[in-house]
Amino acid sequence: MGQNVPMTISADDSGPVRIVTAVLRDGDRVLLCHRSAGRRWYPDVWDLPGGHVEEGEDPKESLVRELREELGITASEPSSPPMHEIRTATFDMQIWLVDRWTGTPVNAAPDEHDAVAWFETSDLDSLRLAHESYLSMLTAVLVT
Repeated sequence: MGQNVPMTISADDSGPVRIVTAVLRDGDRVLLCHRSAGRRWYPDVWDLPGGHVEEGEDPKESLVRELREELGITASEPSSPPMHEIRTATFDMQIWLVDRWTGTPVNAAPDEHDAVAWFETSDLDSLRLAHESYLSMLTAVLVT
């Protein structure tokens, strides 16, 4: 595959990589995962929990699976459409708002993240976020 630019997700011939993520909201705070500096894609940034949609998998099922694998929580399959979508040449990301789940979020995937933490609106400006649209999206989620 050669050397990829660290901030790029590469797609194969099947088209853009399909990604599902969640904004976990608990009152006036959101949960973000810190991607370790050694990660190949988007290293050393705060990101939303989630991951790739597997072949033949429904995106909503993928989201539930990813939240279980990464955070050890059980979320219901979303009943509404994604709250936000990010499309690039290499990936299509669907983002759902999740404000109900069972269990306490923990870093259940230390190979993917070196930390998970809750943040309030006032914390977000100082974070290095994985995508430029996250700040306005998270701020809007916390005002509603």
